[in-house]
Amino acid sequence: MMALLQSARLDIAESLRARWFFFYAMVFGGIVTLLFVFGLTESRVLGFTGLSRLLLTYIQLCVAILPIFVLITTVRSVAGDREAGVFEYMLALPVPLAAWYWGKLVGRFVVVFLPVFLAMAAAAGWAEYSRIGVSWELFAIYTALLVSLAWSFLGFGMLISAMARSPDVAQTGAFLIWLVLLLFLDLILLGLLIRERLPLEMVVTIALLNPLQSFRTAAILLFDPQLVILGPAAYVILDSLGRLGYLAFALAWPAVLGTCCAGLGYILFRRGDLP
Repeated sequence: MMALLQSARLDIAESLRARWFFFYAMVFGGIVTLLFVFGLTESRVLGFTGLSRLLLTYIQLCVAILPIFVLITTVRSVAGDREAGVFEYMLALPVPLAAWYWGKLVGRFVVVFLPVFLAMAAAAGWAEYSRIGVSWELFAIYTALLVSLAWSFLGFGMLISAMARSPDVAQTGAFLIWLVLLLFLDLILLGLLIRERLPLEMVVTIALLNPLQSFRTAAILLFDPQLVILGPAAYVILDSLGRLGYLAFALAWPAVLGTCCAGLGYILFRRGDLP
């Protein structure tokens, strides 16, 4: 455990010195916070109260920005160290492979999640200071959803990084994974499934296996309990799982998927050829 924490601290320190983290923190800590501040002011002027509508806007931004940032920065973890020759130095130290691998995963999670959470917490704090209603239960659920989404794409990134032999190949694989998930999210491939006259239940199930879609649907469910925007698919979701059941699924499935991908990446990393 001590070796794992040391590895996580080393990865955090390395990420804090990187230029991508500065830009990443600026996006969530600057632009998104300004969006919340001006949105809260607008809500008070127009007569709306509460933070729910703005939290939904923030979540939609996270769907577009967070996954690709996580993938691009994570896929270089193992592949970049392999190309830079860091393995020789690390393996010369009394650090187990499991502690080094999972320590990098934990450290990268802290780095990618902290700016996202701090931006949302700053908006909630400003709303509380401005005496605008804040649903802390909703805030906690959104935070848990962001944790699950970030962890799932961290698992994808570590698996790709363990499989790839160079950072360029790893980044190409990350972009392809993100593109495929976006195609399912944008209903392009789902449209082909519907044209093949597949049952609606099967189409909805395939869609919800996409962590992006399950996350987005859960965010809409918190704002619109009847899922009116989804049309007939809402009946399949609510009749099969119910509101609480689907929220539990949306929290658990991306986390389980990310853990399985990270575990498979560790198996490939341990069995692979090390320098």
